[in-house]
Amino acid sequence: MLVELRVRNLGVIEDETIVFGPGLSALTGETGAGKTLLVDAIVLLAGGASDPALVRPGAQETLVEGRFVTRAASGTDDEIVVSRVVPSAGRSRCYVDGRMVSAAALGDVVRELVEINGQHGFHYLLSAQVQRDILDQAGHVDTGPNRALRREIGRLRGVLADLGGDPTSRARQVDLLRYQLGEIDRMGIEDPDEEVALLAEQVTLADATGTIEAAQGIHEALAGDGGGNEAIGAAIALASGHPALSELEGRLDALQDEVADCASQARRLAENLEADPGRLALLGERLAKLGDLRRKYGATLSEVLVYADKVRSQIDELASHDETVRLHQERLAEAEAELSEADRRILEARRSIAPELGRAVEGELAALALPRARFHVEVSEKGDGTPVTWMFAANPGQAPMPLTKVASGGELARVMLATRIAIGRALRSAGASGATDAPGSAEGASAGGEVTGPETLVFDEVDAGVGGEAAAAVGAALAELSKDRQVLVVTHLAQVAAFADQQVAVVKHVVETPEGEQSVARASAVEDQRRVVELARMLSGQPDSPSARLHAEDLLRSKRRTSR
Repeated sequence: MLVELRVRNLGVIEDETIVFGPGLSALTGETGAGKTLLVDAIVLLAGGASDPALVRPGAQETLVEGRFVTRAASGTDDEIVVSRVVPSAGRSRCYVDGRMVSAAALGDVVRELVEINGQHGFHYLLSAQVQRDILDQAGHVDTGPNRALRREIGRLRGVLADLGGDPTSRARQVDLLRYQLGEIDRMGIEDPDEEVALLAEQVTLADATGTIEAAQGIHEALAGDGGGNEAIGAAIALASGHPALSELEGRLDALQDEVADCASQARRLAENLEADPGRLALLGERLAKLGDLRRKYGATLSEVLVYADKVRSQIDELASHDETVRLHQERLAEAEAELSEADRRILEARRSIAPELGRAVEGELAALALPRARFHVEVSEKGDGTPVTWMFAANPGQAPMPLTKVASGGELARVMLATRIAIGRALRSAGASGATDAPGSAEGASAGGEVTGPETLVFDEVDAGVGGEAAAAVGAALAELSKDRQVLVVTHLAQVAAFADQQVAVVKHVVETPEGEQSVARASAVEDQRRVVELARMLSGQPDSPSARLHAEDLLRSKRRTSR
């Protein structure tokens, strides 16, 4: 709930801090005193449009701060502090727990905490989703299984898409993979370094004639008459018999053997090598095909072979997935059939409860000075995923139309109030009787039958155009609603304010400043005799009137008796 609101330099409000308690709080004051500015401040926290014209004359900026306390799922209280700064020129700045956020993000946070009804346009019940959820709560309709089925259907469709889609798509994919694998396998690659050897052979064959001639020349130079071998033999003979040259003689012997071996190798190369244009052409063709594979499937032959292994695995997986696909398709068909049946049950449940909700809300509206208003709920034919529309006509002769299109601010606030009361009574009655069936307990409803939604409700204009017994009925309805949550109401009617647990009076004063006279609004909680005086003012316009004060005291006593 909202426990503290600070407003600085907003219109006629200079700097006010108001501490709110639980239950019903009434904001009262003369017309133009500035009480609606307090609602404007909450609207700013809820992400409403900022208007530099709201900044108090002579001030640089408006500041609005709110401190909320919410009950966490663990049972502990969480505190949230939000603020918004509206400068006289430029963009506003927003903060949540001291962290700067956008106006939209601030609104998302605050609208989970506060519901504003009246002339400001932040109407919780105008959402089609909320209208449907409230109807489901009234009828104890559990849509959780439907949402679970929709999630399951989405998951199954995703799995089937990952498995290759329909059989035709999978067949095309298998054909492509088999073509790629066949192209690689036909090359018969056994050595990832094959290209290196082929390139070396290609270079040799490309110069076969020159290589043969060079090898023959090498053999002749080493083993021919007067060649290297004979020269080494002569050197060995010269060294023989000289002890000092024995080491050199040994080295010459080894060199002669090496030269003889080189000469033999050169002779064999010259004898075995021959120009082979056919082989050279085959080498070029093989190298070209291997290069084509590398362009398609990997930078090296090693990567090509790795890709081939991956393709084999994919082909095996697709072949084995046929059975997996069949099983998933069967489960998808089952889930879709279950969802269709669940949607049918929900549609029947909604159609069953809609007339009851319509009658209950109409009954509450009659007590709230809308005796001829008509209200009913239209339920779509399409089940869980389609809108539920609340239809409303305020006066006889008017055809009911969607609530979002026809209700004024005051009418909408009273429809909201009537709906809250009707739903709250229905859920509390169901909770007291232990009803949890047909077709299920509403997801999100509390154990005590409380209507879900923001913990703080703000009503402005809810008592517009009413008086007398109708005003008392509005006050009683607000008081009943405040049993489950915090309610703030801006009111001109003493009959409404008397029901409040807390009353805040807003009074406008004229003060002297260096710039001249200025109006300043002060807001303060009024209790005991001060509250009697404020109620007397509301009743007669004469706060000092003894009869008005007696009437005010009587109002307070009667409301205390009613509340007990």
